[in-house]
Amino acid sequence: MKKIELIQKLADLERRGVVTLARRDIEKLFPGEAEKSMEKSLQRMVADGLLQRVAKGFYVDPAAASRRRGWMIEEIAKAMRPGHMSYVSLESMLSEFGVISQIPMNRLTVMTTGAGGVIETPYGDIEYTHTSRSLPDILERTLFVEGRPLRIAKKDAAYRDLVRVGRNLNMVDHDELNEALS
Repeated sequence: MKKIELIQKLADLERRGVVTLARRDIEKLFPGEAEKSMEKSLQRMVADGLLQRVAKGFYVDPAAASRRRGWMIEEIAKAMRPGHMSYVSLESMLSEFGVISQIPMNRLTVMTTGAGGVIETPYGDIEYTHTSRSLPDILERTLFVEGRPLRIAKKDAAYRDLVRVGRNLNMVDHDELNEALS
């Protein structure tokens, strides 16, 4: 993998809205590269600042990321659960809606049909909580917001998710929540 080839391919991907890549995606961009050579190339490209490793097997184009301020952690969260429905919920959305007074610092709480777990990234931690809800149910309970990579839970859905997963309800401002539900 040559630097100029990678730069050209990253620019093309950014034009298509892609800034987060799994290693397997990079391997598809350079199909003739042997596995050991790919590993060395990735290390070199990270050292040179052309790629940023954000988690095991996932990379970000740092130049493109600097132009996409605000939603990079959601871009990464979406890319890390391909083929699964994921949406921002729980404390992250309740804080955005003003239902809880605490603001989750450096943590994005995401419901997903994929695997649960916490992933640490340079952009903050992503906490995935598995849901077995059906796709139609998820679509009914969430909203698409132009410019955001992930759908977001409606206020009442974020609260119900919090209850359903057994999280701390003491921080919920029930007056603010009830205002949304009435």
